[in-house]
Amino acid sequence: MAWLGWLLFLIGRVPQRKKGKNREMGGTGMFCRWCVTVLVCFFIAAAQAGAAATDGGLPKRTLKSNRTIIYNTLPQDVDSVGEMFDRGVFYGRLRVNTFRYDWEKERAGATRDNWAIGLGGSMIYKTGFLHGLGMTAGLYVSESPWRMDDNEVGYLKSGKDVLCRHSVATGNGHNMAVLAQAFIQYRSEKNDIRVGRQIFESLLTASNDTKMIPNTFEGVSVYTTLVPDTSVRAALLTRQKLRDHTSFHHVLAYGDDVSDPFSKWSENDDSAMHKGLTLSRLDARGIDDRLVVAEIVNKSIPDLSVMANCTMVPKLVWTGTGEANYSIDIGHGIRVVPGVRYLRQFDRQAGEIGGASIAGKITPADNRGYDDPYSMDGSLVAARIKVQKGADSFMLGWSRVSDDADIIAPWRGFPTGGYTRAMGRYNWYAGTRTVMVQAGCDLGKHGVFPGLGVMVRYALQDFDDAKPDVSADSRVLTIDLIQRVSAIPGLEFKARVEIVRGENDAVDMNGAVKPDPSCKDYRLEANYLF
Repeated sequence: MAWLGWLLFLIGRVPQRKKGKNREMGGTGMFCRWCVTVLVCFFIAAAQAGAAATDGGLPKRTLKSNRTIIYNTLPQDVDSVGEMFDRGVFYGRLRVNTFRYDWEKERAGATRDNWAIGLGGSMIYKTGFLHGLGMTAGLYVSESPWRMDDNEVGYLKSGKDVLCRHSVATGNGHNMAVLAQAFIQYRSEKNDIRVGRQIFESLLTASNDTKMIPNTFEGVSVYTTLVPDTSVRAALLTRQKLRDHTSFHHVLAYGDDVSDPFSKWSENDDSAMHKGLTLSRLDARGIDDRLVVAEIVNKSIPDLSVMANCTMVPKLVWTGTGEANYSIDIGHGIRVVPGVRYLRQFDRQAGEIGGASIAGKITPADNRGYDDPYSMDGSLVAARIKVQKGADSFMLGWSRVSDDADIIAPWRGFPTGGYTRAMGRYNWYAGTRTVMVQAGCDLGKHGVFPGLGVMVRYALQDFDDAKPDVSADSRVLTIDLIQRVSAIPGLEFKARVEIVRGENDAVDMNGAVKPDPSCKDYRLEANYLF
């Protein structure tokens, strides 16, 4: 437990901040020193834990580049209730996340350079399986010992997920401790049923576990492969817990409690949430928002993968999506994979209640640039071509959203994901076109630098200038570096940089100059899975 001593020592050395001095602490120099200190202590913790390991094989879990987790070790079948717990498996994780977000030009009362640091981890326990039945519980914690002033929490961008803004604003602290997973599971050779708090991965729902705590849901899910060459997953999800929340909340309702000045952070406050779908408006119509998902993937034709997805919130909106990818072997270990995705959104009352813009600002006197301001009917089409050789890849992607309505997707799965979405970008507003180039390379497999992976993206985002609530056009460059430490299985570091260059002279329908979206986003994280 030497690592715990190091972390406690580090936290104990935090200087007492004086009123009005937090902005100085947020300077780049101080921020970098804290990052280095935290990561050094983290490395010591992981190294000592790794030194105690006797198994030189794979760790119990492996992180993918998109932060989803592969379980290499799972509990086995048992013969009694006692063995369910005796032969269960613990999965531990230490993690550190640091963020620095700099605007090219701050806007008084609207934007400000911001930073955040999160320390924490998780402990997940899975029981053995008795006649196919088992249980899982996952406790996640996050602490933000160094931070901006409490009254600046609303300025946080990428770093907002290391804490709960509603808790900070209401004086309830900067730490999070959440039982984000707690479900009963039945599994057989071709079926998996889960009831309770869980991660559910589909086109528009995802754990998106890139910060401290994953996005999870309460509900029932089913996964089956009974049909040959076909996988089916479906779910009824009654509640959601976004990454920066300490409790589960509505899946498609924006907080607007007049008795709570910070209620906007109490319900679904995702960056892609439709802010016109307020809880009071849904309650007035007797709408109890529930998320229903069904997704089918078929691979019965060699080299062809076809996906169909339906995601709906009854009485509000539903989305149907089809996707196809075809893999072509052109020799020399190279495969070319063209793909296409078509998404259609059908309005059921969401447009009438909140309008066609997810900003929620449409009124009878102001259509905010939407031809049919009270309809959420809309569509999105995307296409890509990927070239793969081993661990190296290249992709050219394109997407276009019809000039009808914004796409509703506040569940951390992204409509343009895998095609044109760059880090932290939201490009599914009505009338948006995007082109993106992506290249990835494993330098370790080329003998250049052991364990180092690199990914670069460059996106051109063309938004509708007329719409006041949509960003000005921008060019986005992102660079990801992932360093896996072979001497300590389960330990890896990841650095991400995003540079956005936006138009500073775009004019909306009202003749107002749009804010310049230019900014820089720096992220550094460390993970140790044991």
